[in-house]
Amino acid sequence: MSLVQASSSHDETKTRAKDKITDMGKKELSQNVQGWVEARRRFHISHAHLQMVRELGMNAKKLALGQLDNHHQERWKAPLPQFIEQLCEKRFSRARPAVVMPIAERVRAQDAKKAARKEARRRARFERPPGGA
Repeated sequence: MSLVQASSSHDETKTRAKDKITDMGKKELSQNVQGWVEARRRFHISHAHLQMVRELGMNAKKLALGQLDNHHQERWKAPLPQFIEQLCEKRFSRARPAVVMPIAERVRAQDAKKAARKEARRRARFERPPGGA
């Protein structure tokens, strides 16, 4: 084995170990949440705008495909943040949400709520007397 082959295999081993360490610490997001994160990153909208879009019941895929953010080709359309604000003002009679919760916090809160429900079900199952009554 030559020196070049030995060093390249050593680099691959280091890279794989590094990937395992970073992957173990992160939880993979669901496809739905990933779509919202991608839309926020792509269109440079704030957490408040993202929350307004979700409250309006819009689809992350429509944002990602650029169906709503098309003001460069269609001049009569407003830029996406202004468009979102106008829709919220019209529908909810307010320009911004009262409490803005970033997507990461929302996911953490949902996970905590899910874990609490699971634990409550587990406790109820073990505390229930045998015989079902």
